[in-house]
Parts: sequence; C-alpha cells; structure tokens
Amino acid sequence: MAHGKTVGRDVMPGPLSIAIIGAGMGGLATAAALRRVGIDVTVYEQATQFARLGAGIQIGCNAMKVLRRLGLEDRLRGGSFYPRSWNNRDWSTGEVKFDMIFGESAEEKFGAPYLLAHRGDLHAALASAVPDECIRLGHRLTGLDQITDGSVRLVFANGATATADAVVAADGVHSVVRDMLFATAPVKFTGRIAYRTTYPATLLGGERIDDCTKWWGEDRHIVIYYVKPDRSELYFVTSQPEPDFRIESWSAKGDVGELRKSFEGFHPQVGQVLAACPDVHKWAIMDRDALPRWAEGNVTLLGDACHPMTPYMAQGAAMAIEDGAVLSRCLDGAERDGVADAFRRFEATRKERTTRVQETSRANTWLRGRTNADWVYGYDAWTVPLAA
Repeated sequence: MAHGKTVGRDVMPGPLSIAIIGAGMGGLATAAALRRVGIDVTVYEQATQFARLGAGIQIGCNAMKVLRRLGLEDRLRGGSFYPRSWNNRDWSTGEVKFDMIFGESAEEKFGAPYLLAHRGDLHAALASAVPDECIRLGHRLTGLDQITDGSVRLVFANGATATADAVVAADGVHSVVRDMLFATAPVKFTGRIAYRTTYPATLLGGERIDDCTKWWGEDRHIVIYYVKPDRSELYFVTSQPEPDFRIESWSAKGDVGELRKSFEGFHPQVGQVLAACPDVHKWAIMDRDALPRWAEGNVTLLGDACHPMTPYMAQGAAMAIEDGAVLSRCLDGAERDGVADAFRRFEATRKERTTRVQETSRANTWLRGRTNADWVYGYDAWTVPLAA
C-alpha cells in the first residue's frame, strides 16, 4: 500500500489507502463503497475461507438502497424471497398482533424492496463487489500502531505486516481493534439463547407456511421465513431464556429434541416447522453497551464493533451496511490529514440513529403491536445530511 510515487524529488500523492479489518457484511460493503469514491482498500479477514452458514437474513429497504448503489440489486432480487409482509402473531392462538406489509406497496413507499435471503447469498453478493486482489484471507490482526507520519502499521498472526493511511475496524462484536483502542467493558450475556437453521422446504411434506412470521410467546419467540424465491428453503431463529449457556460460536450444534420441547404448545405451524427440522445450531445472545466514541486518530470502528445489535429488529447487518455508505461519503475527497476529521463526521452522522436502533432492538417489542417503521426503512444512507 504505497502512499504515492516518487517523481524526481517530489512525491505525487496517490489515492488514500485504507485497511479494513473484517470481511463480514459491514467490511465488504465498506470496501465496495470506498472503491466507488476512488479509495484504495485492502480487506483483512482472519478466516481462511468464506463459509456459507445455515442462516437467513432480512434485507430491509434501508439496506437495499445501499446495495442498489453498489450494483447488487438484480442479483439479490433474483436469489431472495419477496415477502408479502412480516406478520406478528400470538404464539398459541395465532391471533395477528401486527402485520407489517411489505411487497410492492412498501417498495413504492420506502424506495426499495424488502427481501429475505440466505445469509451466505448476501455475503457472496457483497464479496462479488470487491475484487479478489483486495481481500487477504488468513490474516488475524495482532498489532496496530499509529505512526507519527499519520499512517497506521498493522501486524498479523501469520507474520505479515502492512501500512495504510487509515484503518476501518469492521471486526464484529468481539472486535480486537476496539479492545486495542479503548478500555471497554466485557461483552454481556443476555441470559438468552437462539437456535437457528435453514433446511429444504420439501421436508415439510407439501405444507406451506406464512411468508415471514414472528410468533410471540410469553418469554420466547420464533421467527420463520422463506429465503428462496421459489420457497424451496426456509429459515427459523428463536430466542428463549437459558442463563447458563455461554457458547458464542455460530457453528455450535444444538439439540433438536430440546428445541422442540421448549416450543411445545405453540401454534401448529410452529410445530410443523420444528418437527421437520433435521438439525440446528445454537448460540448465546450477547450485548454490549454503546461506546462513548468510535475513533482514535486515523482508526475508526464500524458496525457491530462499535454498536452491536441484538437480533430482534433484523437490523444488525443493515446498520453496518449503512455505515459503509455514510463513511464513503465522509471520506470522499478527503486528504490524508483530513481522515481523522472525516471519521469524527462519520460518527456524528451515524450515532443517533445506531443508538436508537440498538435501544429499540434491545427492548424486543419491534412490530409486536402497531408500529410506525418509517424511520427505519425510509432512511437513505446516500442522501441523509452529513453532520457539520
């Protein structure tokens, strides 16, 4: 990552070089957005390969507006499910508590579709927007130093080193960069766990379920939806109390029998989905307090690294994707000595919104009753005014 080329005794400034730590949704969206404004990016990811985890993801209208500008809309529409609504129903009676209508009417209102996808398909789409030569797999960050000339030096566990003008840490709820920069409180276990999986809809034996439903129980819930346009694959995710379980891995296996027992008495549609489920993953739901600030010099945090979300609004990835778009606007045209100011502007533009989403999600009442969702889905990261 050279900072420029030497011509005679003068240095011709080249484009800004930015190292992005983490190749998740936020890291890849940020890389694609920064490349649009002429910034050199290299994404460093500790995993040695991308894995297609058995998980669904809701792509809100607000996230789709970012993904459209990154050239991914057609691909995502072609491989995702286009739901009529997000229906919220009573766990036992099936009574509709609130039916959040999506489909064409929401697309017209909010300016983009609401899609239900396999998480791996969204990740693959974002990866397609970043050239392979910009991504370094098998690079786990172990050291970070801000040098007196304003650049940042990175050290990795495999012995590699790199220098960049700035660093964007999109390395998730367990961000190593956050822990290097700030004295942060440890992650908090919420005392709740989640089961989740995707499986072929043929296992339902011809039964058809609602497009997308959250079944609200007294102390637990389950969300079920299709992730393919032909309804060939479905996904569910739960939340329920289990204070002693603290395994954080998304790949840890759960006991399907225990899962079924914990949702006994729920509506027959829930029973059908769980009865057909071949296996399931289980993980502990974690939370963190919001950070007082996100940046230190030419290093900033982004996405779950600075504002981790509980899963109850389906907005965690969307917030990181929005972050990438807003950050690219703040850095567009910035000089090297203006990066720290651009990072502060990014935080000032985003903090009120991400804090509101964090707090709303944490309450786990989103769409349980009549809800005005305009402030979430109507947001456009490409046009929202930037902070002064």
